[in-house]
Amino acid sequence: MPLSPPKPRKPVHNRKIEITGYERDDGLWDIEGFLVDSKAEIFTSHAHDPIPAGAPLHGMGIRLTIDFDFLIHEAEATTDHAPFAGCFEAAPDMAKLKGLRIGKGFNEEARRLFAGAAGCTHLVEMLVPMASTAFQTLWPIRQEKGRNDQDGKRPKLIDSCHALASDGAVIKRVWPAYYTGP
Repeated sequence: MPLSPPKPRKPVHNRKIEITGYERDDGLWDIEGFLVDSKAEIFTSHAHDPIPAGAPLHGMGIRLTIDFDFLIHEAEATTDHAPFAGCFEAAPDMAKLKGLRIGKGFNEEARRLFAGAAGCTHLVEMLVPMASTAFQTLWPIRQEKGRNDQDGKRPKLIDSCHALASDGAVIKRVWPAYYTGP
């Protein structure tokens, strides 16, 4: 479904985020993400040298190595392009994610760990879609192995979004015992 036709306009800023989930040969999984920001025109600021149009203003990546239960075994980040020298110092701190589990409370804990001057806003922003990519990567495989079963408990996905509303068609079909509709 396309968007409606736009009004006349010109590009100003472009942000590309690409995240991929990989199955490793050692039984672990890599969730790898990259963010690139660029400007349509030369970008000048009193704080740095001019950045040419189309050149990366930000260029950074994160790799989270997780197990089948979403525990982070390794976390690394890199900042290859940034407007300020201090930006490059934040990437190594992403290793603090090691030992956390992607799931309920993960995003809040990451924001707490890297709040304010303790982290890089853009690296932290990437963690939300990376967590989602981890679930999208592992969910079908966990489903095949019966690892998404809730042991008789109400599945956490119910009411987590509009499509998974407890009174909706998906819940009626997938988890009829928890269906609350007519």
